[in-house]
Amino acid sequence: MSTQLSIAERLATVRHSMQHLDVQAFIIPHDDEHLGEYTAPADERLAWLTGFTGSAGVAVVLTEQAALFVDGRYTVQARQQVSDEHFTHLHLIRDPFLDWLVQQLPTGSRVGIDARLHSLEWYRKAQQQLSAAKISLHPLAENPIDLHWSDRPATSVAPARLFAETVAGESSLSKRQRMAAQLRAQSADALLLTQNESINWLLNIRGSDIPALPVVSAFAILYSNATLDLFIDPTRLDSQFSAHVGNDVSVYPAGKLNDVLQRLGEDALKVWLDNASCNAACGLQLLQHGAHLLEQTDPCLLAKACKNSIELAGMQEAHRKDAIAMCRFLAWLDNAIADGLQSDEAQLADKLESFRLQQPGYLEASFATISALGPNAALPHYNFRNGQPRAFGQDAVYLVDSGGHYAEGTTDITRTIQVGNANDDVRTLFTLVMKGHIALSRAQFPKGTCGMQLDVLARLPLWQAGFNYDHGTGHGVGHVLSVHEGPQRISPKGSTTPLEPGMVISNEPGYYREGAFGMRCENLVAVEALTSASEIERYAFRNLTLVPFDKRLLLSELLNSDEKQWWNDYHREVFTAIAPSLQGSDLLWLEQATAAI
Repeated sequence: MSTQLSIAERLATVRHSMQHLDVQAFIIPHDDEHLGEYTAPADERLAWLTGFTGSAGVAVVLTEQAALFVDGRYTVQARQQVSDEHFTHLHLIRDPFLDWLVQQLPTGSRVGIDARLHSLEWYRKAQQQLSAAKISLHPLAENPIDLHWSDRPATSVAPARLFAETVAGESSLSKRQRMAAQLRAQSADALLLTQNESINWLLNIRGSDIPALPVVSAFAILYSNATLDLFIDPTRLDSQFSAHVGNDVSVYPAGKLNDVLQRLGEDALKVWLDNASCNAACGLQLLQHGAHLLEQTDPCLLAKACKNSIELAGMQEAHRKDAIAMCRFLAWLDNAIADGLQSDEAQLADKLESFRLQQPGYLEASFATISALGPNAALPHYNFRNGQPRAFGQDAVYLVDSGGHYAEGTTDITRTIQVGNANDDVRTLFTLVMKGHIALSRAQFPKGTCGMQLDVLARLPLWQAGFNYDHGTGHGVGHVLSVHEGPQRISPKGSTTPLEPGMVISNEPGYYREGAFGMRCENLVAVEALTSASEIERYAFRNLTLVPFDKRLLLSELLNSDEKQWWNDYHREVFTAIAPSLQGSDLLWLEQATAAI
C-alpha cells in the first residue's frame, strides 16, 4: 500500500476529482474489470483508498463523508485497519450501500462509478434504484483513484503458460467447438468472455497475473464458427501459442477490445454475455452501438466445472502430493509439541508452506492460509496477517485451512488439530461436525439433485444438538484455476445447478464459538456416477483428500456403526495411498493417526 499520501490526503484528492467531474458520490468496489474473486496488486483500489485489505467490500465517498461496507467476515478486520475518523463502518448485507447513498444524497445528485468495475446486472439495478430517488448514475471516463495512485504496482507482463492437452484432457479447439455449438443453438453470433477463468480454461493457458489464481488476464470473443479473438499484449504469448490453440485464434492488443465491441454493435450481431460477470462498460459499449444482447450464464462455467477423466486424475495426483506435505506437517507438529514448541500462527503457516514447496510440481498456495489458534479459529475467514499472530501454547485447538495449486490440480483442505487439553464440550462438537461430514460424504442421490438439497445432511447432527454454522457447506474447485468455482455449491442459499459427474466440491461443515474456539473438517470430493443396479440414475461422492482427521478430538461412542465403518475405511485408504511416500517418524505418525477406532 502507498506511503506517499495519508488516508486523509487520498480522500481529499479523490474528492477534488469528484468536484472536477461534477459528481457528489463515488463508489469504489473491491473488483477489477474481470469481476473475479481475486485481484492483482495493481487493482487493489479499495485498499489504496481505505487501508482495508479484505477480499470483499465497498467504499462510498461523498463530498463531506465516506463509508466502508464489509460483510460479517471482515467487520473486525475493517475496524482494525480503517479509522472511523475517515470512514463510517457499515454492514454490507444489513445496510446496503445504495440504500445508504439514497438516504444521504439530495435529489438531483450525480453518482460516479468506474463502469469497468461493476457488472452490467448491478449497473441496471443501481440505475433503477437511484433513478427512483431522482439521483443519476454516471460512468466516468477516468477512475479518480487511478489519477492519484502515483506508486501503483505495475500490471503483470509475465508470459502466458501453455497448459498441455495431456493435463487438460481436451484441446482448446474441441472446447471452442463445443461452446460454439451452444451459441448456434441459441442463434447467437458471438460470446463475450470477460472472466479470466473461462478464457484460460477455453484456451488451455495459465499464468501468474494474480496471487493464488494461476491465470493470465485477458478478454476474449468467441464466434459461432469457433473462431476466437483474444485481447492481450501479444508479447506475452510465445511462438508456440498458435500451434497450441490452432490457427483460428486471432490476437489483438488489449486496447483493441472497444473497437471490436463497437464493430459487433454496428453489425447488429446477437452477442451472448453473462450480465452477472460481464462488466458494465463492455455491455454498455455493445448496446450503445446496436448489438442485440443474449444475457445468459457463461456457458464455459458448467463445462469447466465438469472435469474430464484426465483432469480428475490430475486432481487426484495433486491431492496425493498435498497429503504427503500435510502429513509431514502434522507429524512435525505433534513431535514439536512434545518437545515444547515455541511458535505462532504465522510460523506454523510458513512451516506448512515449506513442506508443500518440497513437492514436485507445486506452483503456489491456492489461497492465503488460515492458521488459527483457539479463539481465532472461531472466525471462519481469520487472517493472522492483519494483526499480531497468536502465540502457540495457550489453546486446545488449532485450525488450519490451506491448499495448493500443483501442475496437475488444485487442493483445499481444513484440519482441526488438538494442540492442548480439549474438554468434552470441544470433543462433542468436533464429533457432531464429523458426523455431518460423514453423512454428506456417504450420500447417494439421484441425477438432478443440487447442493442446496444435500446441505441439510451436513447440518443435521449439529441442528439436533442445538447448534449450526453460518457459512456454506461446499464450494466448487477448479482444475489449476480458482479454488472457488461455480456454478455448483452446497449451501442452504446455494445454487440450484444440479451436481454432475466430474464436479469437484468441498465438504466442510464446522462449528464456531465466539471468543473460545472453532473447528472445520474439510475434504474435497468428486461427483461420480454409481454403476450398481438401481431404478434411478444415482450419483455419489469420491474423496480426493487423503489426510487423517484427528481422532484425539473424536468421541467415538457418539458414532453409529456405519459412521465408524466410514471412519475406518477412509483412514485405511489414506494409509494405503500415502504410506509408501513417508518414512521414519512421519510413517510412524501416519500409522498411529490412521489406526482403526
